[in-house]
Amino acid sequence: MLLSKPLPWPTMGWYSGDSCGCTPASLEEVYRTHPGVRTCISFLATNIAQVTIHTYRREGEYDRQRLRDHPVAVALDQPWPGVSQYRLMESTVSDVAIYGDAFWLKVAWPGDRERIGLRRVPPARLARIEPDALGSPQTFVFVSYPDGNEVTVRADQVVWFRSYDPTEAYGSTAITSLRNLVAEDYEAAQYRQQLWRRGARLGGVLKRPADAPEWSEVAETRFKAEWAAWYSGDGPQAGGTPILQDGMDYVTGGFTAEQAQYLDARKMTLVQIAAAFHVPPPMVGILDNANFANVREFHRSLYQDTLGPWFRMIEQEIANAVIPDFDDTAGVYCEFNVAEKLRGSFEEQAAALQTAVGAPWMSRSEARARMNLPEREDADQLIVPLNVSTTVPPEGAPPAEPGAAARSNGNGHHPQYA
Repeated sequence: MLLSKPLPWPTMGWYSGDSCGCTPASLEEVYRTHPGVRTCISFLATNIAQVTIHTYRREGEYDRQRLRDHPVAVALDQPWPGVSQYRLMESTVSDVAIYGDAFWLKVAWPGDRERIGLRRVPPARLARIEPDALGSPQTFVFVSYPDGNEVTVRADQVVWFRSYDPTEAYGSTAITSLRNLVAEDYEAAQYRQQLWRRGARLGGVLKRPADAPEWSEVAETRFKAEWAAWYSGDGPQAGGTPILQDGMDYVTGGFTAEQAQYLDARKMTLVQIAAAFHVPPPMVGILDNANFANVREFHRSLYQDTLGPWFRMIEQEIANAVIPDFDDTAGVYCEFNVAEKLRGSFEEQAAALQTAVGAPWMSRSEARARMNLPEREDADQLIVPLNVSTTVPPEGAPPAEPGAAARSNGNGHHPQYA
């Protein structure tokens, strides 16, 4: 596997000594094999990919129009044959999180030279970037598959997503900062496996008093065989309560998961990995201090603080490197539909809308349609309580009768709309 750039450990084992027989590790292998790293990266990638990116045209200072058939919208909705917008975004975020870089090629659509396609190139296919004197990329050199030939692509044909690195032109992945943590977790896992394999399965021992009658070899062998047959494995009394002889005691032994600190170690590793990727711990299953109220706030914070920078980065890279390649792009921009994810429950939305409009906002026909009930001819009118009615009587109309409200059906509705 060709690596996209010089990595902190491209040809060395993770761990000092190599006594464990580890194979050389790479960023891909860390993602594939470490559950904490994979959990956090997959969480970021899938949550960003499920938010649809829309294309708009700005009209005036405060208005905009949703563009559905514009070439930019078409390119993002179906970037390449057989590739959906979800898959493109999922792989892009995963590439940036794993490698620090992600690449799209702007190429002609197969069979349609007028249409621009967006094709993801795995960062592992990048051989090198050839910059100018100040470090700005001029060409990207990729390695083709499976022949291994080099393919040179101009910088204006590449959409380059990358994270920050203080010195290099390449992006820097958070996995680099987790190297020692993941290595330590690996060594701890190896030790725990040896502990469970060699000693921690010892359930207990049988202890005979010192003054108990001495067993013959035949009696001892028979007792061991009967014990194993009845109380171990799939024996008929396995898990039951044995009746011991000669004043014997059963002494429990071995280690529990809590005594071996297995759960605490795993949890702390996942917490630190989540912190490196700026993911709230409750979002990846660390629920020690979670409750219904703060999990809802964590969910809101997720789309503002954790995923917000990702949305902004992707939107601006598209604005800089994708939209200018199309015609008729004055005022055109792309935006993730985050508002859809931040909507409250139906009850919260209904209460907010009623507060905003000051009255009921759905007819009985619309409500019946939501519940998949048949239509009724008498259900099209909007029922408005008299105490919130904003209808202004026509000029010269007689004033309302003093008892009109009292003749309502008891809940403020006029009898004709009951």
